[in-house]
Amino acid sequence: MGTPDPDAVIAVYPRALPEVYGYLLPRCGSTTVAEDLAAETFMAAVAALQQGAAPDVSIPWLIGIARHKLVDHWRRQGREQRRLEAAANAAVEVDDPWDAELDRAAAYAALARLNPHQRAALTLRYLDGLPVADVAEHLGRSLHATETLLARARTALRRVYREQERHAG
Repeated sequence: MGTPDPDAVIAVYPRALPEVYGYLLPRCGSTTVAEDLAAETFMAAVAALQQGAAPDVSIPWLIGIARHKLVDHWRRQGREQRRLEAAANAAVEVDDPWDAELDRAAAYAALARLNPHQRAALTLRYLDGLPVADVAEHLGRSLHATETLLARARTALRRVYREQERHAG
């Protein structure tokens, strides 16, 4: 294998372009993206030849480069998607925290109006995140009795919360 010649890419380009593009298009599903990735493939091939880091130019070698360019594209797309989701989530969270604070305050006010057993059961289960079995143990009740207490407490909390909203509005 002699000194790599960047002009070798130009020589194989007319035969290789349809192969490289044909490899990329069904995998990325977009003519624009396939065209961009094909261009990146040939530029990377020329760069590799200029650096002396390439074998003889062949269509299989170019398709290997195209495969790497496609994987890079998918990675960029994944990163961009994660950034967009994070931005959307941040926008939702930052959008107006006042409503969430008011809802939280109203929920705590409603919780305070429940009887002590209901308040304790809901607090242990939902604020402390304990499993129902642990709530039952803390309250000295059977599992079934605790499930019943939680169901009644949730119903009472909804009722009190709605009453507060009617009186506030």
